[in-house]
Amino acid sequence: MEIKVRKIVPEAVIPRKAYDSDAGFDLVAVSKRWDRDDWCYVYGTGLAFEIPKGYAGLVFPRSSVASRPLSMANCVGVIDSGYRGEVTAKFRVAGSSKGPDAAYEIGERAAQIVFVKLPDVELVEADELSPSERGTGGYGSSGK
Repeated sequence: MEIKVRKIVPEAVIPRKAYDSDAGFDLVAVSKRWDRDDWCYVYGTGLAFEIPKGYAGLVFPRSSVASRPLSMANCVGVIDSGYRGEVTAKFRVAGSSKGPDAAYEIGERAAQIVFVKLPDVELVEADELSPSERGTGGYGSSGK
C-alpha cells in the first residue's frame, strides 16, 4: 500500500522505519514551540499525509520518551483519512529536576506514526446487552 506524504516545509524528513519489522515510521521534529495555553511543547513534522479512506494514522511517542520526563498530551494522536494538514505532536513536561531541558530538540525523532486499517462498523442501539464473564466490572475489577 502506498500513502502519499507531502513536505510542507523543505526541512521536513520523510518518515522511515528503523527496522523493516517496525510498526511505526519515525517522525522528526522540524519545529518546536511552547504552547502556554496547554502548557506543552508542540512539535511540527512539516508533513501532511493522504491516508486512504478506511485507514487512520496513529501518532505515538517513541520508546525513547521513557528516558525523558515527557508524555504526549493526548496519549495517542488520531489522524483521520480526511485530514490534510500538518501532523504535530504535543508533549507535556512532567515534574522533574530536568524540567524543560529534557524536551526533544529540532532534528530529533520525537514521535512515530502507525497506519491501521479500520473495520467497517455500524453501531446498533440496544435495550440490553448479552451477559459476559466480566459483566460491568470496570477499573481494577480483575484484581492486582
